[in-house]
Amino acid sequence: MNRSLLSRLFVLLMLLAPVASVDAAFPSLWGDKPMPSLAPMLKKTMPAVVNIATEGRVVEQSPLAADPLLRRFFGVPPAQEKKTQGLGSGVIIDADQGYIVTNHHVIENAERITVTLNDGRRLEAELVGVDPETDIAVIRVEADDLHALELADSDKLQVGDFVVAIGSPFGLRQTVTSGIVSGLGRTGLGIESYEDFIQTDASINPGNSGGALVDLKGRLVGINTAILGPNGGNIGIGFAIPANMVRDVVAQLIEHGKVRRGRLGVVAQDLTPELAGAFGIQRDAGAVIAQVEQPSPAARAGIRPGDVITRVNGRKVRGASDMRNVIGLLRAGSEVELELLRNGKPLKISVRIEAPEVHLLEGGEISPYLRGLKLSDRDAEGKPVQGVIVLSVDPRSPAVIAGLRPGDLILSLNRKPVRGLDELRQAARGSGRGLLLNVQRGPSAFFVLLR
Repeated sequence: MNRSLLSRLFVLLMLLAPVASVDAAFPSLWGDKPMPSLAPMLKKTMPAVVNIATEGRVVEQSPLAADPLLRRFFGVPPAQEKKTQGLGSGVIIDADQGYIVTNHHVIENAERITVTLNDGRRLEAELVGVDPETDIAVIRVEADDLHALELADSDKLQVGDFVVAIGSPFGLRQTVTSGIVSGLGRTGLGIESYEDFIQTDASINPGNSGGALVDLKGRLVGINTAILGPNGGNIGIGFAIPANMVRDVVAQLIEHGKVRRGRLGVVAQDLTPELAGAFGIQRDAGAVIAQVEQPSPAARAGIRPGDVITRVNGRKVRGASDMRNVIGLLRAGSEVELELLRNGKPLKISVRIEAPEVHLLEGGEISPYLRGLKLSDRDAEGKPVQGVIVLSVDPRSPAVIAGLRPGDLILSLNRKPVRGLDELRQAARGSGRGLLLNVQRGPSAFFVLLR
């Protein structure tokens, strides 16, 4: 290496030195000069990032099996179970309670979740709650001497900030990559229902999902989730769920096992330059109300089509998806202040958002043992029933082998009576070894064990 290259490298290292030394002294010397390193920060951070291994089952069956005549004519073999395995990462966010946040897709359909800590300990984890719409899940382990990460205020991130990704790509535990924040507020990617991604060029690969994106102080700024690249390979475009979104979702998952999103009751679209000109306003961001549902909280508050929402609870609204993200993370019953433009004039309106009525669920949202089932607590006429009705059964699900059929009425779960979807969800919490269902079919009843 020539002297000129060494000199340039030395200058670069000295420029980085004040940033890299935020949390620790320089660990080594180059001659008589200190060398910058991320090692001191990582020694504090890495024990909070865990490896997650999952085991589950899927039922494989020919599409012909759905038709009894075709099944008989072609001699279609019966459904067969196949074991599945998965790998991912997670981040301890509460050392005292053992709460770990990861991606929903990491533990989806898992019947067994094993967490491996930085010190080599292996622990069985229980599922606390999932939110498929943001791809966030919370699991819990019982252990002493856990280390948790502090969550940063991700709204303060700027493009160009240095970040570090920690996880288990391809099963390689405790792998660290570094880069910068390449973009903020990425939406419209079609990855999740609610998107507000941090984009980074820190390498994120399969197995990194659910791992930590941290700043140079070792604070969690995001949960690594997805990449854009040919054939799933890394090309320097990775995405993480911002810590502030994680914080809001996790709080509800721990409390309720799910996210109780509020409903405003509007259809919105982005404010384009053309629409801004048509409305006679000079703005480059906002959400235009295209429709107000009747009845709805928005209608009762007096919101009208043509109103342009500019802020929600003081937070700037860049477009329709931005407004949806903010409203979607608020709890039902929350009071929200909307700042808007009506006929070019500023206006403030307070709205109390309401919980949408949910009477239809995918069984996998309640428990992996119920995956493949569509469940409802209303009959065909929309009237409440004393139990939960099985509307349909996926022929590839374990429920087929157990003998469940459309029209079955679930009366209890693990010997706890269920009179609706909420009670079914509560009864299923913490069931790590299977579900015992009491099912009514016509005039008779029987027990079904799902494992």
